[in-house]
Amino acid sequence: MEQIIAETPKWYALHTHPLQEERAAGNLSAWGVETFAPRFKERRSNPFTGRAVYFTRSLFPRYLFARFEAGRMLRKVWFTRGVCQVVGFGDGPTPVEDEIIELIKSRVDKDGLVQINEELKRGDKVVIRDGPLANLEGIFESGLEDGDRVLMLLTAISYQGHVTIERQHLKKIS
Repeated sequence: MEQIIAETPKWYALHTHPLQEERAAGNLSAWGVETFAPRFKERRSNPFTGRAVYFTRSLFPRYLFARFEAGRMLRKVWFTRGVCQVVGFGDGPTPVEDEIIELIKSRVDKDGLVQINEELKRGDKVVIRDGPLANLEGIFESGLEDGDRVLMLLTAISYQGHVTIERQHLKKIS
């Protein structure tokens, strides 16, 4: 049974040296190893201007996934520049289930970045998490062109009105 597992390509998590995910992925691709290093867009506010600043960051800092035959390629993968070690428990590397990789890949958008926000549909009940309108509830109307702001119908004591708010401040109510 060990030989069958080792001879079929499986996904493995690789621990990389600091900030070396891209380097390791490039070097592994040269060996013909399929890699997946999920990234996402992080939004921060400039403390001086208040403007939004975006950074592309690794979803799992210092880790990436690689699909290879452990019996044939483990040594090459282990000693590839940028790779610190192949993650494992016990005597050898531990495969990552294909379903987990597919789940993460299903969240990748057209820009190649993982979407980590909840998916909102028109009519979903939402609550504002923070800011001056914190804890007010409303109904999600639509996303705006910039992708960071949404239009919602705010429902207050005796008032209903449309409000444009940043997406990160909303939470879906189940």
